[in-house]
Amino acid sequence: MHNDDESDFASRAILAPDGLKLYARDYGGDSISGLPPIVCLPGLTRNSRDFHDLALLLSRDSAARRVITLDFRGRGLSAWDDDKSRYNLAVEAQDVLAACAALNIPKAVFIGTSRGGLVLHLLAASHPDILKAVILNDIGPVLEKEGLVDIRDYLNRDRKPANWDEAVEILQENHGRAFTALTGNDWRDMARAIYTLTDGKVVADFDPAIAAQMKSLDFETPLPDLWPQFEAFRNIPLMVIRGENSKLLTTASLEEMARRHPGMTTKIAIGQGHAPMLHLGDIPAAIQHFLATI
Repeated sequence: MHNDDESDFASRAILAPDGLKLYARDYGGDSISGLPPIVCLPGLTRNSRDFHDLALLLSRDSAARRVITLDFRGRGLSAWDDDKSRYNLAVEAQDVLAACAALNIPKAVFIGTSRGGLVLHLLAASHPDILKAVILNDIGPVLEKEGLVDIRDYLNRDRKPANWDEAVEILQENHGRAFTALTGNDWRDMARAIYTLTDGKVVADFDPAIAAQMKSLDFETPLPDLWPQFEAFRNIPLMVIRGENSKLLTTASLEEMARRHPGMTTKIAIGQGHAPMLHLGDIPAAIQHFLATI
């Protein structure tokens, strides 16, 4: 991130329904009114820092909005759950509802990256009234085996960084072929979003139990799709961003999503894989254009 000054946002502590402490960043706060706020939900092992540059832009432009970026349980500054079975979509959906209630957000535009977008599928089916509009970042109702295997493998590799330079090297080794659009600064931004400094060591900023869950998945058995839940987006303004080199969301799935939701807006993140960094290139302009139509 080019600017991660904590004066740019307020830190919010939220209690989940089971009492676990959750963390969120609040850009703009209650001082921004008139337009529905934006709530950003990160991917499987990612956190609120992924959205920092986009949140700054959207909370400061001519159509400024309040932007909330959430750390799911076990990620970032949210507490780790002693019961690892609660790292699941249903619990995380309830956490989102609790966060919105605590922050006095009855309705919002939601941006969901990867896992965050799966949570939005559940919310569309169970609580559609909270969704003013939805942006899905490289995720849909069908999860491709190749993409899931990729995620499982890079999350469970043995190499750990000794310093920030090595953190960048590891990310480039894992994702370099898919993210050809990234510059040196972009890779450093990604490292600062994914890793944190703990006791003088650079470590991944999530509970290792979340990555371990991926090892137990049976990739020989077809995963259930979320088409029934996707149908709940039908009357909700929807934008889908796909990384040009994504292995998790295919072109075929994207086309089927557009067929089922004729009003859907699509955007391809050129030179990016799973999942695109939303503050790069022409993606922010595409998001702003979509928001202007709501």
